[in-house]
Parts: sequence; C-alpha cells; structure tokens
Amino acid sequence: MAYCAYLAFRQGVGASEARKSTPAALQEAIRWDPANPANYDALATLTHQYADREDPAEVIRLSRAAVEASPMQADYWADLGSAYEWAGRSEDALRCFERARDLFPLSPDINWRLANFYVRDGKTGTAEIALQRALLGNPELRRPAFALGWGATSDNQELLAHMIPAQPDVLLSYLDFLITTKRIEAANQTWARLLDLRLSFPIRDAFPYLDALIYAHEPDRLEQAWTAMVDKFPAQLRPRVAYPNRIINGGFEFEVLNGGLDWRVLPTPGATVRVDSLNFFDGVHSLRVQFDGRHNLDYGNVAQYVPVHPGTLYRFSGYMRTEGITTDSGPRFQIYDAEQPSKLFLSSENLTGSSSWTPERLEFTTGPETRLLVLRLARPVSHKFDNLIAGTVWIDQISLSSAE
Repeated sequence: MAYCAYLAFRQGVGASEARKSTPAALQEAIRWDPANPANYDALATLTHQYADREDPAEVIRLSRAAVEASPMQADYWADLGSAYEWAGRSEDALRCFERARDLFPLSPDINWRLANFYVRDGKTGTAEIALQRALLGNPELRRPAFALGWGATSDNQELLAHMIPAQPDVLLSYLDFLITTKRIEAANQTWARLLDLRLSFPIRDAFPYLDALIYAHEPDRLEQAWTAMVDKFPAQLRPRVAYPNRIINGGFEFEVLNGGLDWRVLPTPGATVRVDSLNFFDGVHSLRVQFDGRHNLDYGNVAQYVPVHPGTLYRFSGYMRTEGITTDSGPRFQIYDAEQPSKLFLSSENLTGSSSWTPERLEFTTGPETRLLVLRLARPVSHKFDNLIAGTVWIDQISLSSAE
C-alpha cells in the first residue's frame, strides 16, 4: 500500500508539472512519471514547434518513447510520422502515418494528417481517399480538405470521382467552396453531378449557385439551372410559373423564396414587407410594403431577376395601390438591364398619396446583348425638405411577356 501511495504521489506531481505545458515542466513530469506516454508526446510536440535548430533527433526520440509506452495510440504514431518527415525520412514517416490510420481508420484527424503527408509526398490519388474520410468525419474539415484537394490537383472531375462523396450536404458544401473561390466552371460540373445523382436537398441550398451564375454573367446557364429546379421540385416551383408570363409568382400566391428567379426581399430599416391576404387585386394575396415615416429611403429592396431574349419586344404590367404615401417621391416599378443598366432602364409612374388599384404598364424592346433584367419596386430618395416617407403600397399581378 505504501508503494502504491508513492506511485500515486509521483503520478500526481507529474500531472501537475505537465499542466504547465512548458518544456522544462514536461521534462520534470517525465522525471516524476516516466511511464506516462502523454508527457513524451507533448514534449516532442513542443520541441518540434519551438526548435531553434534543424535537429529532429530529440523529437524522434521522444515520439518513439511515447509509441513504445503506448503502441496502440494512433496519435502518437502520427506524431512520430511527423518527426520522421521533419528528418527527411519519408519511408519511415509513411510507415508511421499508415500505422496510425490502421489503428484508427475512420479518425478525421488522422486521415487529415495522412492526406497532408500524401500531398507533400506527391501521392495525389491516395491523398484523395484520406481526404474523403476526413471530411466525412468532421464537417469543419470540409473547406480545408477541398482546398488541399485543389492544391494537389486542379482536375475537378477527378476530385468529384474520388474525393467528393455522393452526399448532398457534402456536394453542396463543395459547390459553395467553388463559388466562393470563383471556380465557376468547376461549379457547373458539380451542379450537373448533383442533379445527375438525383439527390434530395432543400430548394434554398441551390440559390448560392444561381447567384453565382448571375454574377458570372451566365444568363443561359441561370435559366437552365432554374428549369432544372422546377423539374426537381415540381410541387413547389411549377405552380409559380405561368408562361408566357416570365415573372415568377407574379400574384404572390406562394411563399416568397428570397432567391433564384423568385422574388427577393432585402430587409432594411424604415420599411416592413409582408404578403397580405386582406388587400389584393386578384387571387387571394398581394405584397405589402409599409414605410414608417422616419427615413428618406432609397428603396429598391423588392426585386426579381428575369431572363429575357435580346432584341425582343416585351410588355410589362403590374397593379399598385397606395395609402397615405408622403413626400414627392413615391413607389414605382423599375425595369433595367441587370448587367448594363445604362443600356435599358425604365420606370412606371410615381404614385403618392392614396389610390385604388392602378394598372402600371410599360412596353420596350431589349437590346442586342440584353439577356437578364431586374424588375423591382423602387422609391428613389426625395430631395425636398419634407422627405421622410410614410404610408403603404401594395403590388399584385405582375406580368412580363413577349409581345411577339
């Protein structure tokens, strides 16, 4: 019993020293508790991190001591692999990293470290397998894994075939990575794979890709992607489409999706937007915007992107009702070229005060390069002294159709 108490005392002192996490304290922890592999591993890590000379021998010695004391601990084998790699002993490093993987084959951390070694060692194919295991096990590793995969190879088709699993959440995360890193062609390929696999995912998860097509000035792909969405979600999207009207959900009879080719409503102080079931021109809903009278708003926060054909005559119509709209600048519809507003910009009549449902109509021909329009409810700022807008406007039955 006395010996057990003595051992417990030594282990307690060793643990107390180890918690200080300094090289000197860890050396003391090893002196008091030489059988504890964690102390050797921790000291090896600190020695590697703060080494002031290229001498990995001490790191290797400490890491080997940790492995010998606990040969079934995968992390210790991976740390020994890092020490061997630092020493330029690639074959020994590979043996240790793969031993760590064999001990814990599904560990995201072990596979992440193994994948990094494979990439540094030029083994791209095996790196992709390890990266897949890493990103499947830990969602926080997805973006680093995508970046490392692209660092190993710029072949997106290879990454889709061997690294990116056929899971909608991972594919959508990868799609978002490609969008944010401006790899639009790779994003197009990934979107095609997502559709080919017929995987289920929420509608809104596709909107960042559609926005990327807008910003990349690819209106044809945008319209194709929306058509694919309509085919994939027929119960939710098909009722919103009323050809030949190119406006989606023009009567606000369905939930505003806030993305894609549906309506977008951007919140802003001074204006409250909601679907209204009490006041409408036709159907059972309209869209209501209420101004609080405390802001001189430059408002254009209800909008929709509309694909069109160049050189084509279009007719627009929409109904508007106002109640107590103040200032000389009231709400109106605006239509303009999404890429070059200077090439095409139209505005309907400015409505102020109170009015019953009033039809607003515009007729125009798109330019030779116009492929995408923006339709929005707008209220430009007033330059009068009395410029704080109050009141309410409703819009309903919005339509844009080719006159040809």
